[in-house]
Amino acid sequence: MAEIDPRWAWEPYKPSAQSPWDIRKVGHLARRAGFGATWEELEAGLKAGPEKAIDQLLQGDPGQDSFDLQRDYLAKNAAKYNNDQQLRAWWLYRMLYSPHPLREKLTLFWHNHFATSNSKVQNVGFMLGQYELMHRHALGSFRDLLAEMSKDPAMMIWLDTRLSKKGKPNENYAREVMELFSLGIDHYTEQDIREAARAFTGWDIDNGKAVYDPNQHDETDKTVLGQKGKWRADDIIRICLDQKSCPSFVAGKLFRFLISESITPSPELLEPLAEQFRKTDYNFGTIVETVLRSNLFFSPGVYRTRIKSPVEFVLGIVRPLLVVDPKSGFERRIDIIALATALQTLGQDLFHPPSVKGWDGGPAWLNGQTLLHRQNLTLALTSTEDFGRRTNPAALAENFNKHSDQELVDFFLRLFYQDDVPSESRTRLLNYQKKAHDQPKPKYWTDKDAADHRVRALCHLVLTLPEFQLA
Repeated sequence: MAEIDPRWAWEPYKPSAQSPWDIRKVGHLARRAGFGATWEELEAGLKAGPEKAIDQLLQGDPGQDSFDLQRDYLAKNAAKYNNDQQLRAWWLYRMLYSPHPLREKLTLFWHNHFATSNSKVQNVGFMLGQYELMHRHALGSFRDLLAEMSKDPAMMIWLDTRLSKKGKPNENYAREVMELFSLGIDHYTEQDIREAARAFTGWDIDNGKAVYDPNQHDETDKTVLGQKGKWRADDIIRICLDQKSCPSFVAGKLFRFLISESITPSPELLEPLAEQFRKTDYNFGTIVETVLRSNLFFSPGVYRTRIKSPVEFVLGIVRPLLVVDPKSGFERRIDIIALATALQTLGQDLFHPPSVKGWDGGPAWLNGQTLLHRQNLTLALTSTEDFGRRTNPAALAENFNKHSDQELVDFFLRLFYQDDVPSESRTRLLNYQKKAHDQPKPKYWTDKDAADHRVRALCHLVLTLPEFQLA
């Protein structure tokens, strides 16, 4: 991609003859700012236009409080029995059904930013508390989030601040708060880390909460990033946020998450975002909104340039395929625990990032093994076995009165790709669907069984196109 003009990049996107608001842009917005779209959501977004569609994403649909209350018992149950697998499933459920998908998507962003693993924490209640902290501030104050994260019990165990005492400071959290959470590499020294570690002494966990013991805190002077004083934990956070590199570092991570993993943004391109972040006292929601409304976000050079994470890949299949049971009138519920387990085989084990750096993302998501697992899961989700009983492409097509070969091919390509596939792929799918009528079928199958099988097989083939790996 040619050098990007920062002034143009962050100006609000306005539909034009050269860049119209169309269903491809609706799908792009849904993939990046959420977890994909249903047929109804695609149509509604197209009708709403960019401003209203983004407004709705930022605000979320009504019913969030009710949704939280209804699902609160699941979280409490997971914490009560320290059930790690139930915790994974609970969050996946929220991502799948939440009225505010953008907030869940950004909570996932922060989970990778403050990468904390229950493999060491060994306490579901603490991990749940960290999730709630990130969810609460997902579109809010990064200043508050970083300050509260320093006293988060899961983080205190993960990076050993609870072990850091006067005379024996532990450097783990002091190092990562600079390198990974606020400044980035090369913007601090080893001496800064040693000095900051003394400022974090004196904290422990009692009855599930962070507690401060002044007798275990080093009260002597520390010099951190050029500032000298009898610093404590909150002072180190303030000093880090005062550094020029901080807003650019966080904005750069958001750029990679929402814009592109393959474009390396120049300092000049990031500076308007960083400046806005700085001027709003680190209000993260303001720069998220700027990105989502921008020319750059909707530009051709950004479109389908990110490799889907396992969560994005799985939910991008499941959300569009869930259908309402005509007998009960309720949406068929998928086995969310089994789905969370499947995510582990794809390389994204929720609440268990591989290291303090989190998941690498990008091309690292794909290798021979994970691609095979993705294809196997796709088959399971479109078959009559396992998950597929709940995610029924044939029932979905029936709901929208799609019956002919042409209608079915067009339907699934519009649903999952917003029609953006090579013409050769469309032709091959149509030819397959026509030939499928002549395939032999088991004697015990009815005509409807055979027709449903053809639709499921078609949907499976649609989802195995290489373009589906890209967000």
